[in-house]
Order: sequence, then C-alpha cells, then structure tokens
Amino acid sequence: MLLVSKSKIGRRNSVLLALALVGWLSGCATRPTNVLLPVADTSPSSSKVEMLVTTTRARSANPAEMYTGERGLAPSFSDITVSIPPASVRKVGEVAWPKKLPSNPATDFAVVKAEEMTREGAKAWLRASVRKSPDRSVLVFIHGFNNRFEDSLYRFAQIAKDTGTNSAPILVTWPSRGSTLAYGYDRESTNYTRNALELLFQYLARDPEIKEVSILAHSMGNWLALEALRQMAIRNGGLPKKFKNVMLAAPDVDVDVFRTQIADMGKQHPQFTLFVSQDDRALRVSRRVWGNIPRLGSIDPEQAPYKEELASNNVTVIDLTKVKSGDPLNHGKFASSPQIVQLIGTRMAGGQTLTDSRVGLGDTIVQATTGAAAAAGSAAGLVIAAPVAVVDQNTRENYGNEVEALTGPQGSKKCASGAPSTKECKK
Repeated sequence: MLLVSKSKIGRRNSVLLALALVGWLSGCATRPTNVLLPVADTSPSSSKVEMLVTTTRARSANPAEMYTGERGLAPSFSDITVSIPPASVRKVGEVAWPKKLPSNPATDFAVVKAEEMTREGAKAWLRASVRKSPDRSVLVFIHGFNNRFEDSLYRFAQIAKDTGTNSAPILVTWPSRGSTLAYGYDRESTNYTRNALELLFQYLARDPEIKEVSILAHSMGNWLALEALRQMAIRNGGLPKKFKNVMLAAPDVDVDVFRTQIADMGKQHPQFTLFVSQDDRALRVSRRVWGNIPRLGSIDPEQAPYKEELASNNVTVIDLTKVKSGDPLNHGKFASSPQIVQLIGTRMAGGQTLTDSRVGLGDTIVQATTGAAAAAGSAAGLVIAAPVAVVDQNTRENYGNEVEALTGPQGSKKCASGAPSTKECKK
C-alpha cells in the first residue's frame, strides 16, 4: 500500500496496463534454455565461428548451461565453436535461437564444439588464431547487464559473422545472473572481474604476435572495459599503441566518472567510438538509480560541456536517437540496423542486438517504475513483480532467484500468497 500511495497516477496506470498484457504474454512461447550441449555438425552450408572464451563465471554442473551467473574463484577458459545457419534462414542482426532441442545447425545457432582449456592452452589457441588473421588482430567483446552465458556466446558469434571480421575473437563474459532484478549483483560482478580483464589486456599487449587489439563493450560492460584500461594505463604509465579501437555501445557509465577514466589513461589512448541514444529507457532507469547523474550512453553530444570534451579527447560519436529500433528499451538499437552493424565492422570490430536476454514482464514493470522499485534487486521490486511471476515464465525464474538472494534458500521456499507456483513453493 505504501508503494501505491507514493506512485504517480500515470505510472500506476502504466503498471496496470502492463498487468493487463499478462494474459497475452502467458500464451506466447519462450525459447528453450540450456541450449549449449554440443551437437553434430550436420549442416555444411552453415558458417562456423570459433572463439576463445575467458570468464570469471562459475562452471555449471549442467553441460548444456556450461557457466552459471555465479562468481568463479579464478578465471577459466574454453574453446567454443558456434554454427550459424545460412543467410536464407536469418537476417543480419539476429540470432536464430532454437525453438526446440536439440539445436539444428541448419536452422539454429548451435554449439558444435566446447572444450575447456588451461591458461597455457588458451595462449596456444590465441597464437594459432592470430596467425590466421591477415592483420594479426584480435577482437575482444565484453557483454552488458542482464546476460546469461548463452546470450553472450551466441551474440558474439553473430558479431563475428555479421561484420566479417578477420580478427581472432575473444569473448570476455563476467558473472551476470541474467535478470533485471539483479542490477546490483551484476554491477559488483564487473568490479570482481576488473583485475582478470586487466591481466588479459596485459597479455595481449606483451604478445609480439598480436599487432592490433579492438574492444567492443556494451552497456554495463563498458564500466568493466574502461576500468580495466584505466587500471592498466596507471600501472604501465600509458596504453600500448596496438590498442587501436574501443567502441562504447550504450555505456552505462556516469559521465563524470568517464571524464576521470579517460584522463587517467593519458594522452595516448585508443580511438574511442561512442554510440549514444537519448531515448535509451534502460539508461534512464539507471540514471535514477545512480543519483540522477547522466549516463554516458544517453547524453546529447551536441550540448555543452559534452561536445567540447568529446572533441578534445578525440572521441567519435554516433548519435542513434532518431534510429528506429525493435528493442522496446532502445538500449541496443545501434546494432539492430544492418547498416550500423556494417559500419562498426569497418572499424575493426562488430555489433548487433546485444540486449536480447530473456526478460520477463515483471522485470519490465520494475524498469517502468520509480523510487525503491527502480533499484533492481530491491524487495520493493520483487513485490511488484510477484503477481506477474505467476504466469510469465521468464519473470518466474528471475523472481525465484532474487527471492533466494534476499532471504536465503529457505526463504525462497516459503512462498506468500500470489507468489509463483514453483517446485520450491510446493515444498
């Protein structure tokens, strides 16, 4: 009742409208989970993307999940090959998620190889892959908030394919729980991964085989990328010249903090390309959570002081505010256009629809509200999501995870009236 009394009429009506859509959404099919169990390579016409995966996620006991959203004690490495169906099956900028399991390489994205490696094995893989690159380059991709391992893996495979990059692909995936209700956990997980990412950057800088490094980061992944680069620059007295391009897509970064990060990197820093959109709804919520300070990915680059500061730091800005998007949050619109994807590809990296994580209606309602509920992961957010979790599969799974995080494993089993009817609730 307290939440309702403090809500504005317009926002209350928005929540009610969203709830009215529950019946429609509950009848919609959702894609399968745990899609990463390797299948036979049965489609000669499909493309193959082999990548090095380095992660601070915990290994999953389920081989079809591979890695969870929890934090591992040390970085781990894998050699993974993703099969991508031909152009007749999917559009540029899309991932062809399987509609049923097992995945069919002729029509779906599918894992056809997944081998865990040691650190030395990862170095050997990288040396061999870089030698195949015409310019001896690597492309490092760092995903954003609300991404499960399978999301980041398939998305990066699509980046490598759709941009036609010849760089050796390296996926850096950090412990995200894949839930909009876990914003705080995800943010701390980027900090948890910061040292590991810097160690990777340091290795890439030292390896004489590697002549060029490009980095693409999205959303919260930009915080991780910028912090690791800043940390490396301070430690080394600057950044190496081989770090050519850093692309910041919809960065969920405080503009004041970015000013200090780029200053700490020194005069010799990579060419930064910044993708912004002033109608980015996800960053609008983040701004409220973080004290109403503008987020870098939603600024107006033509307004002072941003225009002058970006120019003085030689930051290229691509303003996508007027670009139409199929993303309801406008948080990944820079990559939903084939033309923009190709533009990024010409800058030695790639992009795509990077925010296609499985989001439930209840998560969306939390994003549409203000005050305590906007702070994803709060008890207030769970109260709002609870009625929707009864019928919406994605919200139900996210909700159960976050209840357990707030109350402990036993608390998640004591379901209140109206809570999702999961197995735990029935115990």
